[in-house]
Amino acid sequence: MKSNMNGVSDFHTTLHSLRVWDGPLPSFDTATAPADPLELFREWFTHAAKAGQPEPHTMSLATVDADGRPDVRTLMLHDADERGLHFASHSTSTKGRQLAGQPAAALGFYWPAVARQIRIRGQVTACDAAESRADLAARTRGALAAALTGRQSEPLASREELAAVAAESWERAGTEPDAPAPTWTRYVLSPTEIEFFQGDPARLHTRLRYTRTPTTPWTHHLLWP
Repeated sequence: MKSNMNGVSDFHTTLHSLRVWDGPLPSFDTATAPADPLELFREWFTHAAKAGQPEPHTMSLATVDADGRPDVRTLMLHDADERGLHFASHSTSTKGRQLAGQPAAALGFYWPAVARQIRIRGQVTACDAAESRADLAARTRGALAAALTGRQSEPLASREELAAVAAESWERAGTEPDAPAPTWTRYVLSPTEIEFFQGDPARLHTRLRYTRTPTTPWTHHLLWP
C-alpha cells in the first residue's frame, strides 16, 4: 500500500510541476488568413516541421462504433490535397469497420513545439484498390511487411506468433515488392470544419474556425478561447 501511495504522490507531483509554452511562440494574424484552409494547413505543417516538432505528420483519428461509443488512435498523415486528408489502414481493422459503419470522423494535430493544434471534422471515403495499393508502393519495405502481416486489431495468441508471421511478411516484402495486400485501404477525410488554434502564454489563445457545406464555400470566424 505504501508503494502505491508513493506512486500516486509521484504522479501528482510530476503532473502539477509540468508547464507549457514557456518560450517564445509564433503569432497568428487571422486578418491575413487565406480563404482556403488547406493553404493554411500546409503552411502550419511545414512551419512545425522546420521548428523541430518531432513527427508532425502524426495525428489522432476519432471514430464511433456501432453503439455510438467514441474511439481514438494515432496514425500518420499520407497527404493533404483538394480532396481532403489522406491516411491508410486495413479495412478489417477496428477503425476500418467503424468507418464502414459510420464514415463521419475527426482528426487532431498537436504541435507543442509551436503551441499549435488543428482540429478537423468531415466525411471519410475509401479509395479504390489501385490507389490503395499505390499507397503502399510509395512507402517502405517495412510498411508493406506490416500490411502483409495483416490481422490488425484481432486477438493475438502470443508474441512468438507475431514474430513468426512478421518475419515471413518481411521476407515476402523483399522478394515480392508488388505483393497484394487486399484489405489495405487508403482513406480520405473530406473536411467540413477545420479549426486552427494558436496557444498564448497569457492564455489569450487564438482560435479560427473554417466551415463549409456541400453547397457553400469556406467561411471562417474567430472563437472565444
